[in-house]
Amino acid sequence: MVVVADRFFASSKTCSASGCGHKVDKLPLSVREWTCPVCGTIHDRDINAAKNLQEYAVSSTVSACGGCDLMPLK
Repeated sequence: MVVVADRFFASSKTCSASGCGHKVDKLPLSVREWTCPVCGTIHDRDINAAKNLQEYAVSSTVSACGGCDLMPLK
């Protein structure tokens, strides 16, 4: 199954820390690491985006596949 996220899904700009989800307004492409102003979590831009996209995919498919688990990111 393929899940397609909208091209404007803020995967890089949304804090992936459990329970946070804060979205920063601007995050230039030159910024590779950022700190969430709400919870203080330090994010690598690409790893943060991958975590958010994984969560998006899981939440989009859980009812279709009966609770499928994707490989967790570390």
